[in-house]
Amino acid sequence: MPKSLSMNEIRTRAAQFIREWQHEPGDERQQAQSFVRDLLGVYGITHTRAAFYEKRVKRSSTGARGYIDALIPGLALIEMKSAGKDLLAAEKQALDYIDDLPDPEIPRWVLTSDFQRFRLLDLRAEMGASPVEFSLGELRDNAEELAFLAGYGERTFGSKAQEAASIKAAKLMASLYEALEGSGYDSDHEASVFLVRTLFALYADDAGVWDRDLFLEFLETRTATDGSDLGPQLSLLYQVMGRDPSRRQSNLDELIARFPYVNGGVFGEPLSIPSFDAAMRSRLLEAAMFNWSAISPAIFGSLFQAVKDKTARRELGEHYTTETNIMKVIGPMFLDELRQRFTDGFHDTKTLKKLRADMGEMRFLDPACGCGNFLVVGYRQMRALDLEVLQRIQVLSGETARTMFFTEDHLSVRLSSFHGIELEEWPAQIAATALHLVEHQANQAMELVLGDAPDLLPLDKIRSIHVGNALRTEWADVVEPSEHLYIMGNPPFLGHATRSLEQAQELRDVWRRDDIGRLDYVTGWYAKSLDLLGRPEYAGEFAFVSTNSIAQGEPVPALFGPVFAAGWRVKFAHRTFAWTSEAPGAAAVHCSAIGFDRATRKRARLFDYSGNLRGEPVEIPVVEQLNGYLVDGPTVLVDQRRTPLAPALPPMVFGNMARDDGNLLIEPDDYDEVAADPIAAKYIRPFVGARQLIHNEPRWCLWLVDLNPSDIARSPILHRRLDAVRQFRAASKAESTRQMADTPHLFGQRSQPDTPYVCVPRHASETRRFFPTALYGPDVICGDANFKADDPDGIAFAAISSSAFIAWQRAVGGRIKSDLRFSNTLTWNTFPLPPLTDVQRDAIIAGGNAVLAARALHPERSLADHYNPLAMAPDLLRAHRELDAAVDKAFGLHGAATDNQRLRALFASYAKLTTSNELAMPAMPPRRRSARNAVANG
Repeated sequence: MPKSLSMNEIRTRAAQFIREWQHEPGDERQQAQSFVRDLLGVYGITHTRAAFYEKRVKRSSTGARGYIDALIPGLALIEMKSAGKDLLAAEKQALDYIDDLPDPEIPRWVLTSDFQRFRLLDLRAEMGASPVEFSLGELRDNAEELAFLAGYGERTFGSKAQEAASIKAAKLMASLYEALEGSGYDSDHEASVFLVRTLFALYADDAGVWDRDLFLEFLETRTATDGSDLGPQLSLLYQVMGRDPSRRQSNLDELIARFPYVNGGVFGEPLSIPSFDAAMRSRLLEAAMFNWSAISPAIFGSLFQAVKDKTARRELGEHYTTETNIMKVIGPMFLDELRQRFTDGFHDTKTLKKLRADMGEMRFLDPACGCGNFLVVGYRQMRALDLEVLQRIQVLSGETARTMFFTEDHLSVRLSSFHGIELEEWPAQIAATALHLVEHQANQAMELVLGDAPDLLPLDKIRSIHVGNALRTEWADVVEPSEHLYIMGNPPFLGHATRSLEQAQELRDVWRRDDIGRLDYVTGWYAKSLDLLGRPEYAGEFAFVSTNSIAQGEPVPALFGPVFAAGWRVKFAHRTFAWTSEAPGAAAVHCSAIGFDRATRKRARLFDYSGNLRGEPVEIPVVEQLNGYLVDGPTVLVDQRRTPLAPALPPMVFGNMARDDGNLLIEPDDYDEVAADPIAAKYIRPFVGARQLIHNEPRWCLWLVDLNPSDIARSPILHRRLDAVRQFRAASKAESTRQMADTPHLFGQRSQPDTPYVCVPRHASETRRFFPTALYGPDVICGDANFKADDPDGIAFAAISSSAFIAWQRAVGGRIKSDLRFSNTLTWNTFPLPPLTDVQRDAIIAGGNAVLAARALHPERSLADHYNPLAMAPDLLRAHRELDAAVDKAFGLHGAATDNQRLRALFASYAKLTTSNELAMPAMPPRRRSARNAVANG
């Protein structure tokens, strides 16, 4: 049975080729085709259908007709010249031909030769890269340069060229699926299996799994041009590929009998026979012309997963991102440490062999594997490192590949160590197939370097992708827990508001509690990890890409409390970044990547994005320990509180809620009418909602706490508006609102102070350097879109305007998307401002007054203008620095403190204040609050 050649075999053939051709005259007209046939034979291309000879094309520069000496569609164009001719001119001629080729036939490589010299141009090479040149006599030593002819794939994984090839390949598969779907072959399961089989055959045709273009030859020579027999013929072929040669019929068609035994479950199941027509056959032939060895299984798998969705098919490739986000997990989780061990043991064979042995003990589980990206990239990276280690061991010890291993069982990194759980069959099929493809690419890389590698076929090594609901599956049935187990992935991005009732019940079950609060769906995978690795001797690790809300606000104690209590610590974390799924059409989600282990003696690693959520991470140096807020500080958990923790700070409550259907509020268009009524006019007050606070837009209200009842009869406007309020409230479904109908002249809920107060918006943009707040007098009515606190001396305004507060807000507060969400119970009442001396208090108040004075220099500017991150006035920045210096000093910080220094000081202060019996205030009770209390307390 033919199979792909090893590099040792190729080098032997290359030496024979040199002997046969070194003394030939090298005549282009007489010998070109024989030379090319023999050269391709060195690499196992022995059948004429693998290459087109003398292919007629048109030159783009002149329009004249010409002939390509040899073309392997999608892979290589070969142009021959007589001995001594200019190869650069030959290369230009070849490039002139390419413009006339259909897209699937456009090659990656252009090889020119004059029988004594070779010149190889990579059309996907980076700008400025030089072609490779060598003589005929050097062919054996340069055999790897042409190894792509034998199906050896790309050497640079994750490259732009692989990305482009993978997108093109996915579009071809989408076209096939569209045709299959349109024909009525609508069994989802059978269509999935059929497409996966076809994918494998297309890839194997170009990647050296069997004779090159064997599948293409089968399609062209064994199926009718009208496609009428394509379905039965493919079904027969796939049936044969699923059967060991010893069990095959003896009278099989010779070409079909040349296909090797594949099995592994991919070709084992009987399927219905699909029907094809001429157009569908043409699409399959177009796909077969493409060079499938160039794809990245990780990239292609993501795109292939989407071919069943019509909208996604139209957008294939438009939403693709690189593998960078996957590396944010597997790098700090295990790969960086393994590479460091390789570096440290570079000159010690014993150390390197121990490293390989330890790599062989490692097991991996992605319990939300989708199309297998984490497993594919993880396996590929581990195999690449293992190959580097093997190369180094060879150099140090003189061992050969043959003495180090013979079969797949002797590899340190094996596919059988990689496991996945996936809810749906289609992506699970893709995951298993992608792992086979990346294994083949890893074996090719090994064979290129070491001259030997395990055989890919039969595909009997992958039985580890389990189809099922991960939160209802016993993970121990999928992979045995151990100290060498690494659990990783990116479970579904579903917040507490978007999870279904069934998913909420799944969370209750895995967390074993009825009240799951605001926990995101992803936290179910944390709970299952804790269960699987529950015993202390299982020193495994787990890491997930999660919605960033799990490390913010109220969910933090609910999630990290059990994790820390079970003896785990945060090993590494990527703070908030924008994750764009590789699935077409997927929206960007703000995420964090967090990994856990039990190795308390090692320093944690923290990566930050410096305000650019789509940028490159910056690792923060010297991190001691990370808490649940992804801050280098004490592992405290911040719970909601009814009253401020800091003695110097006043209580903060919601503003006034009208519940009036707009009748107590006065919009700019209505102001003149109301103000013209002398009775109503005396009750008009400025009103500040969130927009008025931030953008300084005018709005008013009728504030009637001192209403003279007789004024209602004297003012048609008051009468009309108050009657409308009464009717609106009386019609409400809420009893509390209906009770308010008895006092229609009053706001439904009131908290207006009789002193100056600080006004705080519920939400603020993540881009603000400081939380935007303002001081108002009691005549300005604060709406319920804001919070407020009595602040006659300005201490509250100063505290909330500091860099220390917004750092605390970012760390422990919740968010709406990425915007900051202020909460009186969670961020204000927990703000750990230490007890202040009179001097410290006066300095902080003075800093706040300096901020107000700087704003007053530009009274026409709104808070949005003042705090535009790209255009803050120098005077205002200086005032904030003065304020920060005073607040930072109260926390024991001196000089120009960084946010990381502030956060360490903040959490240290919180830990101190909450453990002090004299200063600790009651936290919010662990029970569900009523809606009314929720409104009052925020």
